[in-house]
Amino acid sequence: MTSRGLTEAAARFAVDLQFEDIPAEALRIARRCVLDGLAVQIGGSEQAALVVLDRYIRSIGGAPQSRVVGNTKLRVPAHLAALWNGLAGHAMDWDDTQLSESPGRAYGLLCHPTIPPLSAALAIADMIGDVDGKRFLTAFIAGFEVECKIAEAINPDHYMRGFHTSGTIGTFGAAVTAAKLLGLDLSGTRQAIGIAASMASGIRANFGTMTKPLHVGRSSENGVTAALLVHHGFTGNMDALDGQWGYLTIAGPGGEPELVIERLGDPFSIVTPGVSIKPYPSGVLTHPAMDALGRLLAREGLGHEDVAEVHIFAGGNVLKPIRFDFATNELEAKFCFNFLLAAILVAGRAGKQEFTDAFVTSPLVQDAQRRVHVHFDPEIEAMGFDRIRSRIEITTHDGRRLTEWADERYRGGPDNPLSDTELEEKFNDAAAGLLGAVECREVADFVWSLESQPDATVLLDLLDWGAPAA
Repeated sequence: MTSRGLTEAAARFAVDLQFEDIPAEALRIARRCVLDGLAVQIGGSEQAALVVLDRYIRSIGGAPQSRVVGNTKLRVPAHLAALWNGLAGHAMDWDDTQLSESPGRAYGLLCHPTIPPLSAALAIADMIGDVDGKRFLTAFIAGFEVECKIAEAINPDHYMRGFHTSGTIGTFGAAVTAAKLLGLDLSGTRQAIGIAASMASGIRANFGTMTKPLHVGRSSENGVTAALLVHHGFTGNMDALDGQWGYLTIAGPGGEPELVIERLGDPFSIVTPGVSIKPYPSGVLTHPAMDALGRLLAREGLGHEDVAEVHIFAGGNVLKPIRFDFATNELEAKFCFNFLLAAILVAGRAGKQEFTDAFVTSPLVQDAQRRVHVHFDPEIEAMGFDRIRSRIEITTHDGRRLTEWADERYRGGPDNPLSDTELEEKFNDAAAGLLGAVECREVADFVWSLESQPDATVLLDLLDWGAPAA
């Protein structure tokens, strides 16, 4: 049994990782995560929050080091490019989700793992240049793995008390990816993790506002900043995850580093327990119920005009994070069962075009929200928090009562994944109105062959649509 801490173990794993060490299945899923991450970044780049961020970044100025997703004409300091990429990637709440392998984690989910390391990789690769696909993927996977293992190790009370794990633990994923691309050694990578530990934050009180995706933007920015500070000679504690004053203790409180300290890359978390790629741009806790309502309506041949009421029954682990009782705008809609089920009822889908203020506030959708009723169910609560469990009941205008249980093997999860074709369709939906069919095809083809590409930053050229300026 080793006496080394998690900080050293994580840094050593990242420094030692070579492309040849990465299993084929990890590479396959990593390509899928990259394509999915780029999808939500390009889609998110037209959100209102990015217009505000554009004004903020332009007011600061600075060295033109890195381009941003959606606008190659905007070249900014690398840490601000990471902020842009990270905020865009979480702006629609459509990015992937890490699954937990340990008991006691609520609904078996931990954080959104892809966007912080991907945002860091894009920013640093564009700053330093000469980064091929193999080097890009290796750095991305290193950050992804460290992020997931720290999220697994920290006490789950971290999230339940109100920290937003994607904003906190995501900082470490971005820092490790940036450190890997910058070529930091073991000492430097440990110190980058240490600096990141003093910068990792984000609270769930800001869900439903622009500040929720800012958490992921800041985790991306802060991780890049931490690595760049070390690159320029700044110092930090080399064991900042560990001990009495370490991050696991302070922000957990506590954790179980022994669960992961000897298992970095064995197995890679991206493979086991895997990652969930979202079919809908909303909290993943809502997806099984949305699919259940869709199945029920399709099976019975019902339209919204046939349905008098929709009822959802679930436990507190599903209901409490979905905090809004009625959505009055797109940001609230992502965390509102009344809207999410109303969207399925009215439109039969919930994609990019449904998550707009215009759709949310339309009379038809507002009326449909009033027909949705949310119920806490103690029997479902007693089944435990390890799965996303819910039941849908509808009553029709002709007096029928129909029931459908949500599938615990929810669509998009590792045991019921989106196909590559469905993933490409998600990219096309996210890029609708921004990129044409030919451009979307070029992005997908580039990502599917990323390890053979001589310059990974061509991705930024392919994703350029001229994102909105202030």
